[in-house]
Amino acid sequence: MDLLNALVVFANFVLLPGITYGAQLALGALGATLVYGILRFSNFAHGDTMAFGTMATILVMWLLQAAGIGFGSLPTALLALPAGIVVAVLFVLATDRLVYRYYRRSKVNSLTLVMVSLGVMFVMNGIVRTIIGVDDRQFADGARFVFTAAQFREWTGLTESLALRTTQAVTLVVIVLVVAWLHWFLRRTRTGKSMRAFSDNENLALLSGVNPERVVMIVWMLSAALATLAGVLYGLDKSFRPFTYFQLLLPIFAAAVVGGFGSPLGAVAGGFVIAFSEIFVTYSFKKVFGYLLPVDWQPDGLAQLLTTDYKVAVSFTVLVLVLLFRPTGIFRGKSA
Repeated sequence: MDLLNALVVFANFVLLPGITYGAQLALGALGATLVYGILRFSNFAHGDTMAFGTMATILVMWLLQAAGIGFGSLPTALLALPAGIVVAVLFVLATDRLVYRYYRRSKVNSLTLVMVSLGVMFVMNGIVRTIIGVDDRQFADGARFVFTAAQFREWTGLTESLALRTTQAVTLVVIVLVVAWLHWFLRRTRTGKSMRAFSDNENLALLSGVNPERVVMIVWMLSAALATLAGVLYGLDKSFRPFTYFQLLLPIFAAAVVGGFGSPLGAVAGGFVIAFSEIFVTYSFKKVFGYLLPVDWQPDGLAQLLTTDYKVAVSFTVLVLVLLFRPTGIFRGKSA
């Protein structure tokens, strides 16, 4: 029984949160790595694109709630999500038309585009803060749990409990569906093959009749959609605050680099590597060891390597180590 209780504690506080957070980072990293793979620059405005899409979704959700429209036991934000994605896509396409296209046609180097994206980042952040404010917004309604801790204890008879929140279940379902669809889209459709060809060899793709402006448009659309998905799921799981999404930029880029910048599959793997790295290093294992170790061997302290304040430092450390020892990442993407 002690072993089962230890496993339940581990699943409740490490495994399930790690999978959920990893899925959210993976969705964000997918959008970032698509931009890098096709447009050849690191889009520093990606975190604020997440915030913008999430803000648009929340505003539409408020309109639905004011009209008395809900989504049953699921969060109303999921009903508003398609509209939020459309708004984010339109905004990102307008930004490309007004800003990025000029520099792209001027054949500037990637560093210049990175600096341009920094400017876009500050503008988007200002827009989001002006429209929705800077306070935390909890917007997860509907049924809070798929099953509660009390139900789990009743079913199993164990001392420890496990609860599955609705937002966690939704995140896990979405990441599976999105990754499966994106893999099919890139591998099986003509548009996806054109994008891959453009990424591998731009000049050869142009000679083969690939329309570069269409490829760029689709990349921005996919990036904005994935960013909005990641932002909404993260906000449902925790809360929405514009500055938080700026802070997510480091773990998202770390996930993309760890997996292999430019590799969609690597972005997914990198998201889970970063998430579990952060949680393993900052989680207190005292309770787990209390079930697994004899009384004399149990730690006096929290059995915690770092406090949660150092989560960002964990992402940064993993990023630096990968850049030093394997700059192409796990799946050998483009060197960051």
